[in-house]
Amino acid sequence: MPSDDATVRLDLNNPVFQEQLLMLQKPEHHSALDTLNKIRQLTWNQLYRDPGLKWEKITSVKPPKGIDSLYSLRISKARRATAHRDGDFIRLLTIAPDHDATYGKK
Repeated sequence: MPSDDATVRLDLNNPVFQEQLLMLQKPEHHSALDTLNKIRQLTWNQLYRDPGLKWEKITSVKPPKGIDSLYSLRISKARRATAHRDGDFIRLLTIAPDHDATYGKK
């Protein structure tokens, strides 16, 4: 069973996430990279409580097969990413073009 005191490990290998990250404009791209750097230094307890990241469970979208729950977190000032926890890893899935798209409202 994964520990909430473990350091968060990043999984950035999802091709959709990679494409969306690389397509961000320069200021948002730098902000997203700063956020990812911050996340990799946190424990899971710290990530859950961080007021800047705003880790939230997404209940309006059914998770893909094999994923228990989807979550969103702030990746830049204007964008949120979707992710799920897999052991000590945060597996990043997408970067939404706007806040509402993260929750399936578009």
